[in-house]
Amino acid sequence: MTREEFLARISIDPNVCFGKPCIRGTRIWVSLVLDWLASGSTTPEILENYPGLTEPDVRACIAYGAEMSRERYLNLAS
Repeated sequence: MTREEFLARISIDPNVCFGKPCIRGTRIWVSLVLDWLASGSTTPEILENYPGLTEPDVRACIAYGAEMSRERYLNLAS
């Protein structure tokens, strides 16, 4: 899949989940999927808990996170 195809799986609607980025057609936040991955959950574990999701949905969340990291920098002072 191309970057554009992945990002097309994400929707932002001010009337759904307070405008937070979600997997299209769901109310599952991109940030929630990224948090699960960051905490060590695997894609198969996520899909088992949310059978309506697909592997491309999870990959779309990662692609969205990568796009956002290009736009905003956090001060991570040590």
